[in-house]
Amino acid sequence: MNDIEVGIIGGTGGIGEWFARFFREEGLTVHVSGRTTGMPAVEMARRCDIVIVGVPISATCDVIRLVGPLVRRESLLMDLTSLKAEPVKAMLESSTSDVIGLHPLFGPDVPSLDGQNIVLCPARGTKWLPRVKELFLSRGAKLVEASPERHDELMAFVQGLTHLNTITMGLALRDAGIPQAELEKFSTPIFRTRLACIEKIFLKNPRLYSEVIASNPHTKKITALYGDALRRLEETVRKGKAEELKRLIEG
Repeated sequence: MNDIEVGIIGGTGGIGEWFARFFREEGLTVHVSGRTTGMPAVEMARRCDIVIVGVPISATCDVIRLVGPLVRRESLLMDLTSLKAEPVKAMLESSTSDVIGLHPLFGPDVPSLDGQNIVLCPARGTKWLPRVKELFLSRGAKLVEASPERHDELMAFVQGLTHLNTITMGLALRDAGIPQAELEKFSTPIFRTRLACIEKIFLKNPRLYSEVIASNPHTKKITALYGDALRRLEETVRKGKAEELKRLIEG
């Protein structure tokens, strides 16, 4: 694949930047674009063999509709978003190229693909899928194929429920009004890990996590399940009986 040109729209930061570095290390020619830097997205779409959309969720479908008609039939169009149903639909409707929805289940802080999970949602064409799979597998990634709809349903649990729990804990700590410096003096290792997760959402990129939760149509179901669980837990804790709480946990 060394003669292939890859274009990443949104490749100047976050996971897009990570993949730009990865492809360059694999010997591919990589072009990136940001809001005001790099090769224009429309030029990239016309020129590159693989075009990857790696912008925020809220902008993904608009960017796909912009560049999709310009991607050559023999090329590949992919996206990197945490949701797949709407982006894949937009790619199929706006392009004639091969289409693969791609969701790397890791962040830009991981050093390599070794042991990392990646979801592939093959949507059109057979030319590029074997090449993409071989490239990732050769670097130790664990691949799973799924329909876009099934992906989004499962990610409501994997991401949505995880982030809802972290946000709930963060809101409770904020409402309690206890200074973080005091909490840290009494912290356990697991509490410090949870605090790091809260800071990542509340301070570093609240927009990303908000979009992951609110844009997934399956989140409503997860929120209802989470709310029911909290209510059952609250009712049990109010009784102050450890044995009842134990039975609730054990199911």
